[in-house]
Amino acid sequence: MISLFISFAVLIVGYIVYGKVTEKIFAPDDRETPAIAINDGVDCVPMKTGKAFLIQLLNIAGTGPIFGALMGAVFGPVVFLWIVFGSILGGAVHDYMSGMISSRHNGASIAELSGTYLGKAAKWIMRIFSVVLLVLCGTVFVTSPAGLLDSLTPDWMNGTFWAIIILAYYLLATLLPIDKLIGKLYPVFGVLLLVMAVSVIGSILFSGGEYTIPEITFENLYPEGTPVWPYMFITVACGAVSGFHATQSPMIAKCITSEKKGRSVFYGAMICEAVIALVWAAAGVTFYGTTELLHEALSGGASNVVYEISTGVLGTFGGILAVAGVIVCPITSGDTAFRSARLILAETFKLDQKKMKNRLLITIPLLVIGGLLTWFALVDDNGFQIIWRYFSWSNQTLAMIALWVSTAYLLKKGKYRFGSLITALPATFMTAVSMTYIITAEEGFRLSTSIAYPVGAGIALALFIVYFVFLIKRAKAGSVIKA
Repeated sequence: MISLFISFAVLIVGYIVYGKVTEKIFAPDDRETPAIAINDGVDCVPMKTGKAFLIQLLNIAGTGPIFGALMGAVFGPVVFLWIVFGSILGGAVHDYMSGMISSRHNGASIAELSGTYLGKAAKWIMRIFSVVLLVLCGTVFVTSPAGLLDSLTPDWMNGTFWAIIILAYYLLATLLPIDKLIGKLYPVFGVLLLVMAVSVIGSILFSGGEYTIPEITFENLYPEGTPVWPYMFITVACGAVSGFHATQSPMIAKCITSEKKGRSVFYGAMICEAVIALVWAAAGVTFYGTTELLHEALSGGASNVVYEISTGVLGTFGGILAVAGVIVCPITSGDTAFRSARLILAETFKLDQKKMKNRLLITIPLLVIGGLLTWFALVDDNGFQIIWRYFSWSNQTLAMIALWVSTAYLLKKGKYRFGSLITALPATFMTAVSMTYIITAEEGFRLSTSIAYPVGAGIALALFIVYFVFLIKRAKAGSVIKA
């Protein structure tokens, strides 16, 4: 229990201290944001800071900080450390930089920013990569709530029924101006999500000794011997570091009314998401007692685990309230996943999104592909796990690229010393995670860890050396861009 309280405290201090450091390095000013300068009434729409924060939180807090945290909890309480320090030093910096750099480029997507700072080849790679990730993400965020709703409703309301309902909602959320549906629903859903998290952890803490939250240990408690490195760092993505967030932050970058609100919106939402991830990781290792039992429960589906924990600690009424929050959570990331994909494709093909027919031209094919993948996930017993694994790896690879984009931006802004290291170090770390995983994973090259570990570390080191050489050249040249 003490470890959990310390973890919460470190997150708060991290926001106050490291968040301020990150903000100082970026140096926000009084220039007009896209919400003011463009204000197209569809995607660039001014929003109050509180509403922008709640929408950003709902955008990024999908299935990841709940399902991912539960799956990460199988490794034991060591997962607390990754959630806390991964979020403060990596995830929140990643989200803040992605949003703020986008704001300075008229709300450009991470794909366009990659082209600006890493070259044309990187732009096209990221266009394809990010759209694929977003479609996978949208599919995950259809399948998981559909499965959970299936367990709560009559037999005729099965997973397919709920998937169709959710996809119909996604169509509206993707097409309509951001302030018409998302802007009105998300603040309410955000409060529900936070109340749900507080209720679950509160019931565990005040259970009268029925539940005991274990303390942090570095021991790997995964029952099948799966190594912590790199698997835990891939499994827990949205609660620590997530490339998906780099596709979401530009969406809210179009809506903030001042750059100086960026820390509370982008950095703050990530820290809040880490709190949610901590709650569910703690609930997972506590409710089932052992990681073996948690692992066994997860084999029946993460949705069932959420339902069991919620009803187990809160009772029937409280459990339904908690599950409602968990249903809302992925749905409110799935809709913005497809919306982000629409915006990236619109940038690519230069389609004016003020026109409804142009929005339909992009949205319909995206949702058809998402529907087919959802059908596969629902009819195949291992479908969801397969899609989740590919989503997890591509998610962390996108985070790696987004952090390198941020590093290139800071270098070109003249941040030659600690300034660029704030993104270069987590970029190097995520490079090692992503490369090591794909070399050893079942859906990757399936090589032994004796090969994967040195190769993954070698690739990460090589990129850091390239960065360091570039840093020295930039420092000597003294060239600085204005942006």
